[in-house]
Amino acid sequence: MKTMPKLPPIAWLILACLSIFFTHLDALHINIMEARNFITAREMIMDNHWILTTLNAEPRYQKPSLPTWITACFAMVFGLKNLIALRLPAAIMGLLLIFTSYKFIERLTQRTSFALISALIAATSFYIVSAGRDANWDIFTHAFMLVCIYQLYMFFTLEEKTYQRVLIAALFFGCSFMSKGPVSFYALLLPFLISFGIVYKYKNFRIKIIPLIVFFVISLLLSAWWHWYTYTFDPEAVSEITKRETSNWTGYNVRPFYYYWSFFTQSGVWTLPAFVALLYPYLKDRVFNKKAYQFTFLWTIISVVLLSIIPEKKSRYLLPVLIPMAMNTAFYIEYLIRHFHKLTDKKETIPVYFNFGLIALIGVAFPIGGYLFLKEGLTGTWVWFILLALVLFSVGILIFRYLFKKKMQAVFYLTIVFIASILTFGMPMAKALTVNPEYKGLSELNNWQEQTKLDVYEYNGFTPELIWDYGKPIPSIVKNDKVYMPKEAQFGLLITESQLPKFRKTFPNYTIEKQTRYDMNPKAPGQRSHRPRLWRDLFILTRKGTSAE
Repeated sequence: MKTMPKLPPIAWLILACLSIFFTHLDALHINIMEARNFITAREMIMDNHWILTTLNAEPRYQKPSLPTWITACFAMVFGLKNLIALRLPAAIMGLLLIFTSYKFIERLTQRTSFALISALIAATSFYIVSAGRDANWDIFTHAFMLVCIYQLYMFFTLEEKTYQRVLIAALFFGCSFMSKGPVSFYALLLPFLISFGIVYKYKNFRIKIIPLIVFFVISLLLSAWWHWYTYTFDPEAVSEITKRETSNWTGYNVRPFYYYWSFFTQSGVWTLPAFVALLYPYLKDRVFNKKAYQFTFLWTIISVVLLSIIPEKKSRYLLPVLIPMAMNTAFYIEYLIRHFHKLTDKKETIPVYFNFGLIALIGVAFPIGGYLFLKEGLTGTWVWFILLALVLFSVGILIFRYLFKKKMQAVFYLTIVFIASILTFGMPMAKALTVNPEYKGLSELNNWQEQTKLDVYEYNGFTPELIWDYGKPIPSIVKNDKVYMPKEAQFGLLITESQLPKFRKTFPNYTIEKQTRYDMNPKAPGQRSHRPRLWRDLFILTRKGTSAE
């Protein structure tokens, strides 16, 4: 059987990326990271804060501004309320990352078919999919850095176009640094340089010293200018933010050294193949290119070790590890495609049957299981559910068929279709999982203010998702434990549940009247994921002894 119609590999890769990264970008609710970034982009446009960036009208210098500038430009063209346009730059970065990964592994191994396998694994790895569909800045910094790495690889291995390659590498290094600081340098570039040096060695290094100096100088200038500017023109805010960020690195989300050592699970459906591919003694003599396998193996492991050294740890910080790990996993998948039909040892065949059999089982069971799980929220999405059920059921049957025939190439590509189908046909049903009958966006507060003509404040702190929905900054009256009492005799105040006791003690000379609750939780009250941070009670406060009372 022909597993794929005759199209160039790059065409299949682009089609896969379009379905994975670009479909239904407005299906999910905005998350906290996106809200921060969108607010900063909005305040760039509305308040002209393009360099001295702000979040809720307060300085925001924790991360450089390049992705926010790009997002703001898209917003200026397509509109600030166009969620698809706001998320589109991240999707484009996802495409850039996957395309660069394809070109890099193609040049590394001189095998186009293998490069396609590697890139498709990367494109369907869980955190890469998530980062490419959410407007967080991780995908920007790592996509830019991978282009830099690709150019440096060619610089170290080829003799021609030396200065062209270092200039392009420096440009994309600067773009990476201007996206999220040194994160990708530490977690992606440094492990690459160490691994490359161990496996391939730095040959003819003397003649490359001057071009490397050019690379370092240009990279430094492109990376440092914004930090210099903010420190020069707003030193107090930079100093305060730096202290807070430094404290976070050592005192916030601190996890033990071994916290990341289940990192291969972050690849989603490739968890078991990724784990087997990391069994170096088992796979090293089975791959078609031992040096390249050693290189991707070391790149993956060194990246995990370096990330493990940092006290602050979050699962999403593992995104850069998934890039070389996808390349490493591809060696195992390629080996199965070549040899699975000849394998008889159960130690080798059972993991394959289990991994892909489970995917097939999910597909076959989805029409019934999906209906039972989603039936109460399928109103308006029945067409998408039927399409998804038909596709997943068909793909599941085909995976079972070719798995039993030991035709791993067909099984692999059907797995890609399985994931792409979930995103293409399943994302419109996301709202069926997020039903809150008491949902009330903070944007409705604007209507209340038009009627009452009252100013509104936050008691202490703010939630980015609420500020984004409201449409403009809301000042807090408590900052650094100091109360800044509003001058108005009557005003509105937004309060969270945890702030209620202290709030009432803060205003003994005011009458307090509750108005309503704004609840932006996707899930209903009483459910585990219903978070207090996503709702506010609105009170009217009136100073006693005034005519407003």
